Amino acid sequence: MILALGIAGGIPARPGAAMQVTVGMGSLRGRVNILRVVSAPARRPGIADFGTSAQPEAPPDLPRAVVFLESPDVPVTSALRSQRPVPGRARMDQRNETFMPHVLAIDVGTRVEFPNNDQTFHNVFSLSKPRHFDLGRYGRNHSKTVLFDRPGVVRVFCDIHSHMNAFVVVFNHPYHALTDDEGRYRIDNIPAGTYPVIAWHEGTARDTRSVTIPPGGGIVDLDLLVQ
Repeated sequence: MILALGIAGGIPARPGAAMQVTVGMGSLRGRVNILRVVSAPARRPGIADFGTSAQPEAPPDLPRAVVFLESPDVPVTSALRSQRPVPGRARMDQRNETFMPHVLAIDVGTRVEFPNNDQTFHNVFSLSKPRHFDLGRYGRNHSKTVLFDRPGVVRVFCDIHSHMNAFVVVFNHPYHALTDDEGRYRIDNIPAGTYPVIAWHEGTARDTRSVTIPPGGGIVDLDLLVQ
C-alpha cells in the first residue's frame, strides 16, 4: 500500500478536538481542497428490496482527507512521549448499509469495533496487506472487533453488500489529522525540522509538500490540493 511506511498513528481523529500543545513544539495547520469528485457507490437491490424505496446513506465524510508527516525522523523526548495518544478503541458502524465513518485514522494497536445496526446481516472483511481479516456474518445489535497492529491503509468491505466500503488508516506516529467538514486540519507538537507532508484521499489521490517547523516552534500554515 502507498502508506505502508509513512503512516502515523493516533486516536481516531475528531475534527475540532483540542490537543494540549507542548512548549517549544510547532503546529501545522491549513486546509485541504479536494477537486476530484467521489460519489457514494450505487446500491445493488436484493429480492427483499422489491417494492421498497430504501437507499443507503451517502457517507457524510467522503470529502475528508488525512494529512500526515511521512516517516518523520524525530527524537521521542519525555515531553513528546507524554503527549502521544495511547492506542485504545475506535468504532465503525454499519448503518443503513453504510460504514460510518467512511474513514478512520487510528494508532497502531487500536481495536476497532464493527457493530451492526441494520436489520440485515453483514460480513466485514479486508484483504489489505496491513490487516487481513474476515469477521463472518452477524446480525443486528451484534458487534465484532479487530486489532490493527501494523501501519498502512486497510480497505474494508462487506461481502453481502458490494456497495459498502470504508478505510481504516493506521499510523505509527502521532503527526496526522483528519480534515473537518470545511477541509481544515491541524497537527500539534511537531519538533523543529523539515518534513514531507502528505494529504491523502480515497486510495491513491494525494498531494505532497515540504514543511519546515522553525526552532522554538510556532504555527506554520500550509494548504494542500487533491485532484
